[in-house]
Amino acid sequence: MTAVLIILAAIVLLVIGYLTYGSWLAKQWGVDPTRKTPAHTMTDGVDYVAAKPAVLMGHHFSSIAGAGPINGPIQAAVFGWVPVFLWCVLGGIFVGGVHDFGALFASVRHGGKSVGEIIGDTMGKKAKTLFLIFALLVLILVIASFVNVVAGTFMSNEAASVITSGANVTGNETTAMISMLFIVLAIIYGLLTNRAGMGTLPATIIGLIGVVAIVILGLKVGLAFNRTTWIVLIGLYITIASLVPVWILLQPRDYLSSYLLYSMMLIAIFGIFFAAITKNATFSIPAFTGWKLANGSTLFPALFITVACGACSGFHSLIASGTTAKQLDNEAHAKPIGYGAMLIESALGIISLIAVGMVFEKWTGENNPFGSPSAAFAGGIATMFGADTTTVYKTIYALLTLAVSVFALTSLDSGTRLSRYMFSELFLKEGEKSYKDATGIRKFLAYPLVGTLFMVIVGCVLGGMSLSQIWGLFGAANQLLAGLALMAVAAWLGNVGKNNRMFIIPMIFMLCATLTSLAITIIGKIKGIASGALAAAAAEGGAPMWGHYFQLVFAAAMFILAIILVIEGIGTFSKQSKAKSKA
Repeated sequence: MTAVLIILAAIVLLVIGYLTYGSWLAKQWGVDPTRKTPAHTMTDGVDYVAAKPAVLMGHHFSSIAGAGPINGPIQAAVFGWVPVFLWCVLGGIFVGGVHDFGALFASVRHGGKSVGEIIGDTMGKKAKTLFLIFALLVLILVIASFVNVVAGTFMSNEAASVITSGANVTGNETTAMISMLFIVLAIIYGLLTNRAGMGTLPATIIGLIGVVAIVILGLKVGLAFNRTTWIVLIGLYITIASLVPVWILLQPRDYLSSYLLYSMMLIAIFGIFFAAITKNATFSIPAFTGWKLANGSTLFPALFITVACGACSGFHSLIASGTTAKQLDNEAHAKPIGYGAMLIESALGIISLIAVGMVFEKWTGENNPFGSPSAAFAGGIATMFGADTTTVYKTIYALLTLAVSVFALTSLDSGTRLSRYMFSELFLKEGEKSYKDATGIRKFLAYPLVGTLFMVIVGCVLGGMSLSQIWGLFGAANQLLAGLALMAVAAWLGNVGKNNRMFIIPMIFMLCATLTSLAITIIGKIKGIASGALAAAAAEGGAPMWGHYFQLVFAAAMFILAIILVIEGIGTFSKQSKAKSKA
């Protein structure tokens, strides 16, 4: 019954938070349903395209979810279920929700521009440039990490044939085939709704029937390539996906994929109650294991970095201000899409916590049969329905693994489009709207294809080397980005005379947690390199030395950039305070 009580408490608290705190935020900031959004005032048929609320919710939710709210809470479960529960729920309501909603609303009021542009208006050109550089560094980590995750999920050792069928089809080959067919299905949906004039409901019914059809086909016919080939193919895909109009692929793909996510969550919730009745599985995570673990990790800052997307994620601010703000049909939709999607993601974090709780002994044992948090998530939920030898278990496990890989790919192509936006912004002067307005080398660098290719090539090369070296930085960098985004929106609200007090505590907390984590990483790497311990470990087959140097340099660069931005932010808040006192 522990699992049932946990999910019920989470749902009740998150709903109350949405209805009360979310509504209060909208009132404080002056959300205006009668005001035209950039999707209407700046429509261009490529990036600025008004989307129906359900479609945009699908894009936004699928893009921000990815594998983060699954991996994070599962890895953080070693601290006990109570800390993870509290951070997912309270963090989602008072930190992550405020962060996402605020970034979306501020971007809508800035013509759908990124958080970097918001910083430029409130904190100056220097701060804008530094933030854009920081955000691009984070996006390189996003691309590198998810390229590796997706390629690892798709890769096959089959060398004799590209297409496999029957009993020879592996789980990876099935996932690859379904994911590729899903892209084709999304394009068909986009054409039906945006060019053939078909309504959302009939197109959705056709799309969902198509999803079922490609899943059935994928279970019988697989797509087999090795890891390197998949990295190249994924790189080509995200390059194209980031350049084509959003209605062709981004909107329909994310909308249809969101149904997989909703279904996955409903299956999990049903499974929690089913397991409580049938006793198929028992939730066995201790309530609290202590402030410090045997490996030296401490609850602060490790918990708040590890849970990531389940409570707060800087990547969300980039999605909200990069793609979602350009498609928002009405400001009234900002609350359900910006704030509501974050709280649904917090619920997914709680579901992930419960899922690993059903297989916790296996997950933490010496002979861990799962390997990855995503596999433990699928295994935990499937276990709620029966033993791992049953057909039901195998079917649910396969479908959940597929869903996780689909969302990783969704976050990947959205992240690449964001890279294109911000790479161009980095080289545009004030008043220049696109590369067409720039001159000389700036015009070349701001050209969409240039930034896209740069980010994709660097991200794919890094992703092809070593996931462990990249992923080690992603958590802290992502959460530090959230702290900076909170600071940016708070500064903007202060400039326009709106209440920004709800940002202060979350901003300070996120900055302290992430800067502490980066400092620990930097100090640990310096000591390990100086003592020769890391070199010795590398010689024995451990992580290569280049990875340690990469982490050290990357972490130091982000730490310095963040400190400079914080100083700029303090200066902005000080000026606002003085101006307010004089008034």
